[in-house]
Amino acid sequence: MHEFHQLSATSLQGKPINFSDFEGKVVLIVNTASECGFTKQYESLQALHTKYAQSGLVIIGFPCNQFGKQEPGDARQIQQGCLINFGVSFLMAAKVDVNGEHAHPVFRYLKSALPGFLTRKIKWNFTKFLIAGDGTPIKRYAPFTKPEKLETTIQKALNKLSA
Repeated sequence: MHEFHQLSATSLQGKPINFSDFEGKVVLIVNTASECGFTKQYESLQALHTKYAQSGLVIIGFPCNQFGKQEPGDARQIQQGCLINFGVSFLMAAKVDVNGEHAHPVFRYLKSALPGFLTRKIKWNFTKFLIAGDGTPIKRYAPFTKPEKLETTIQKALNKLSA
């Protein structure tokens, strides 16, 4: 089993998320925030989820309050905001740190596998990581990269699943 598939997290509802469940699926992980200039990306992420979930795409949002304190709410507030404002139905994890000594293991792994430009640290909300069906990290995307720009790479990764 690939190292990625040995990871786990907790959902916004407090339930376990076992990454072993995502073997054979393409996974997009995003650190999110509800009061960020990039928050409208939730709409594009939801559109990708709607279009590709049946083909094997899993999107997991990880709320984070480390950048400008732009995710101040508790789990209930985050869930309501995502649903009411953006119609989010993809998987949302519990709020985490993505940098520092308390960084969630998922982000420690992803930053090691896909270091950013000049530093491994995540620089802002809505940094995205795409993982292949076999658990191999494919690419890291900057916050300003709109989710729809990932569509071609997502399609190629999904096509490999059915090949």
